[in-house]
Amino acid sequence: MTDVVPVRIPTLADMKRKGMRISMLTAYDATMAALLDRAGIDVLLVGDSLGTVILGLETTLPVTLDAVVHHTKAVSRGTRRALVVADMPFLTYQVNADEAVRNAGRLLQEGGAAAVKLEGGAPVVPVVRRLVDVGIPVMGHLGLQPQSVHQLGGYRRRAYGPRESEQLLADAAALEAAGACAVVLEVVPPDLAAQVTAQLTVPTIGIGAGPHCDGQVLVSYDMLGLFDRFVPPFVRQYAQLAGTVTDAARQFADDVREGRFPAGAARRRAGRRPRR
Repeated sequence: MTDVVPVRIPTLADMKRKGMRISMLTAYDATMAALLDRAGIDVLLVGDSLGTVILGLETTLPVTLDAVVHHTKAVSRGTRRALVVADMPFLTYQVNADEAVRNAGRLLQEGGAAAVKLEGGAPVVPVVRRLVDVGIPVMGHLGLQPQSVHQLGGYRRRAYGPRESEQLLADAAALEAAGACAVVLEVVPPDLAAQVTAQLTVPTIGIGAGPHCDGQVLVSYDMLGLFDRFVPPFVRQYAQLAGTVTDAARQFADDVREGRFPAGAARRRAGRRPRR
């Protein structure tokens, strides 16, 4: 059996230097994590998107630290190669740096994550610096920030004006200077994402930010076509599993009602010859 070489924090910077694109998907449980890991995904993000795609919430704001710790434990158990990154939920890092260290520490110590991700630019730079100083790797997140959905007035495109673009470039540079190991760019203009990518020595990972980032991330339930209530325009569905799952469950229900299951399975087993 070939030895598995885990993806580490320095691996991401090395991939950028070599021009190797980084693949990143969300994961919330051990079974899905194992499948995505087996497929060669480089980074698994235990996103606070679990609030909408797993818990049925309207936004990510109610997601708790305990919930992310719980799901991070599961993902870590199912992963051998991929780097596991955990989102820091709303108000787990905005109050003060000491609280942020305690909360991020739980995601590493209890959850088994290798890094945390948090949203924001200049206001969170002191927190990023403090986390990095105590040995906690941090991934930044700029552009559309779901935890600021009410302030932004919805999930809309970001940095499409000169002032916002300049601020995003400054925020990206500040995050790197504070020690961030990578920066997610969500729903920003592709040309601006290209500028940020060229400016930084750490990788950029895009979601709805065009093709010029060092990597790409999607919510796995979007990519697999499992979450079909709303499909963001930048998502490519590589499967339509919502229909597959519904059809399979419907067939199971019909077989149970009509007596075809488990009777059919029992007959098939009875007809098999014993192994010798």
